[in-house]
Amino acid sequence: MSKLHLGRGVLGLTAALAVGATLLAGPATAAAPAPAPPAAPGLHTGHAATQAALDSTVAAGAPGIQAQAQTGAQTWFGTAGTADLTSGRPFRPDDRFRIGSITKPFVATVLLQLEAERKLSLDDTIDRLLPGLVHGNGNDGRHITLRQVLNHTSGLYDYTEDPGVRGRMTGQGFLDHRYDTYQPRQLVGTALAHRPNFPPGTSWSYSNTNYILAGMVVRKVTGHSYAQEIERRILRPLGLRSTSVPGTSPTVPGRHGRAYSVLFAQTPDKIYDVTEFNPSIAGSAGEMISTTGDLNRFFSALLRGRLLPAQQLAEMLTTVPTGPDSPDYGYGLAIMSVRLPCGITVWGHDGGIFGSSSAAVTTRDGRHSLSSNTNADWVAGPDSAVLAEFCPSAPALPNPPARTSAF
Repeated sequence: MSKLHLGRGVLGLTAALAVGATLLAGPATAAAPAPAPPAAPGLHTGHAATQAALDSTVAAGAPGIQAQAQTGAQTWFGTAGTADLTSGRPFRPDDRFRIGSITKPFVATVLLQLEAERKLSLDDTIDRLLPGLVHGNGNDGRHITLRQVLNHTSGLYDYTEDPGVRGRMTGQGFLDHRYDTYQPRQLVGTALAHRPNFPPGTSWSYSNTNYILAGMVVRKVTGHSYAQEIERRILRPLGLRSTSVPGTSPTVPGRHGRAYSVLFAQTPDKIYDVTEFNPSIAGSAGEMISTTGDLNRFFSALLRGRLLPAQQLAEMLTTVPTGPDSPDYGYGLAIMSVRLPCGITVWGHDGGIFGSSSAAVTTRDGRHSLSSNTNADWVAGPDSAVLAEFCPSAPALPNPPARTSAF
């Protein structure tokens, strides 16, 4: 099997797998890029640098990309390419897509609300919250705190790096297993078959295992799934009607385009439709579905303090270094800070999952937000859009932290 092609996103976290998958009998035929839809009522024009970045992403080989910016009361929506290679239709502002690891800030927000309600503490050990679950091969939940799980300093091995899991996520393995259901304990068990990367609290390493555990903690403490708590605590209060937690459902509800992947890096001319699959392999680490508008609303509300008390928001925004090679990046509790070349710092997350690469960021005051999605997993489309939106004259992003994780 060929080596996986792994890309890094704007926040240094999106590692998009070049997965083999198909709903098509053969390679898709690219339609001519469709023109952008007319602006909806209330949308303003502008953001020329951001639009140019979207155009460049499609010129570089992406089927299509969409982005929505919110600046105060003004909204801008831009697109390039197509949402559907078969029909050639353009993206629309209400198109839904899989957001991958942007799921993590939703899960962390629920846990911080639970801390504010004194139902748990960030300094609780995982063994106290999930007794006996994390043990063996040098893994010990008695010495790992919830805070270390949420900021990726736990040292736990990322289950998506396991060779067996990788085999089921790529090439023919994806075709054979795309509708399989994975249980959280199964995914954690896969991680615990490996020794930890380092002792808890001594370094930083992005691990999806952390957020599978976080979802399990929500259920243990509340008696409800993390999906139910996200719906009750975040989606309904903010009116995020296009955001959902699909569970094991393989389909994307509502209006959406298609999602595309390449089989292997050496066959970039072959593109396959991967819109449908069972997202339980990502679970609480990356299964959610949303829109650019909903993501802007979520991150703006989060940074403005509408979802968390001041103490918990401060905890969320307390970052740890992500490594000496990425000094402009810090990772908090499921949120990353990036100091851009022009001096602006943005906060957010990115996410990659089969056929989808996304990023959602906002300024600290929550007044200027940008969310974008590329309907492909082999190009880092959201990178240039974020840089163009906030620093249109900057030549490049700072060096991001290394990551080989899948979501």
